[in-house]
Amino acid sequence: MSSKPLMVIQISKRLYSSASKKDVVIISAVRTPMGPFLGSMAPLTAPRLGAIAIEAAVERAGIPKEEIKEVFMGNVCQGGVGQAPARQATIFAGLPKSTICTTVNKVCSSGMKSVMFATQSLLLGDQDVILAGGMESMSNVPYYMKRGQTPYGGVNLSDGVVLDGLWDVYNKFHMGNCAENTAKKLNISRQQQDEYAINSYKRSAEGYKNNVYASELVAVNVPQKRGTPDLVVAADEEYKRVNFDKFGKLATVFQRENGTVTAGNASTLNDGAAALILTTSENAKRLNAKPLARVVSYQDGECDPVDFPIAPAVAIPKLLEKTGVSKDEVAMWEINEAFSVVVLANQQILGLNPDKINIHGGAVSLGHPIGMSGARLIVHLVHSLKSGEKGVAAICNGGGGASSVMIEKL
Repeated sequence: MSSKPLMVIQISKRLYSSASKKDVVIISAVRTPMGPFLGSMAPLTAPRLGAIAIEAAVERAGIPKEEIKEVFMGNVCQGGVGQAPARQATIFAGLPKSTICTTVNKVCSSGMKSVMFATQSLLLGDQDVILAGGMESMSNVPYYMKRGQTPYGGVNLSDGVVLDGLWDVYNKFHMGNCAENTAKKLNISRQQQDEYAINSYKRSAEGYKNNVYASELVAVNVPQKRGTPDLVVAADEEYKRVNFDKFGKLATVFQRENGTVTAGNASTLNDGAAALILTTSENAKRLNAKPLARVVSYQDGECDPVDFPIAPAVAIPKLLEKTGVSKDEVAMWEINEAFSVVVLANQQILGLNPDKINIHGGAVSLGHPIGMSGARLIVHLVHSLKSGEKGVAAICNGGGGASSVMIEKL
């Protein structure tokens, strides 16, 4: 055995203070409206929607397309989308064919994880400018038939939206049953969920009335039949598709007896895309680009798959500890409303101020294109925070996960 002394290398923990890292900044943040399932934007595939968001993000950043060296785009239901969805969106947007592209699938957290990957790459110095976001066309997700299935006696088809996007493979039931489980565990009633959902619709309507979404939206031109002008979709549609008089009478969906989750207090199926451009503060100066916000930090979390609705309550405390920011210092929380119970549960567990959560509405009233939503939450924070304020975006995902990102408005 060798008697030579061993060399011990101590690796220090990375701290997210401005003194110990490069500042990663967001110089552009846009999204398309979210169209209803099989509705106005259904003719466009996820990559085509992604291309619209990417092109608009570059245009609003005021930088050459050639400056973007890498793209991360979230996309969940990829059956029938075609090869390399992020690559399609990038090329359809007119970016150089030398652009590196990666499609990210972390279920509902996909769009947020894309932003996290971009941030990590910039911190490591791998790239100077990266575009990240998410896209989904739930309207175009196909039905699946197992290979080799004989047509004799009929065939069985599986809905790709459910199978790849909304199905808990561990308990073999819809994720809505996980929401029911959380409601039961935390004693959150149907009435509380309905009240929350109604408030979400009202907040979204008020947000549109006060023009709070204008700076983040890019209109989508949807081709029509030959000789007919394109349909221009310039705003979300779901928040207007509600009848409050019928809200309390809606049937529960996942548990008929003593159920609490309905079509009214859950998010809808939607189409849409979001894109952000990230760089370092030093490189923003070179590009003569105005930083809109700084990425303070990010954090994932995991729990039992059946408890996925409360996974943000795992990720968020770790994020706050990592940054040294208290929950009271957070000016805005954007927590994805996969179900109303998600926000109510995490608010209860973490002791958050409800007046700071989803103040302009959320996925219940606006929509939830699953590959896009994580990025959309960050986009909204970028445009809604005031200078110097910090905001946290968090989103749960199937399998028991959650992602969270903290930004500071500049």
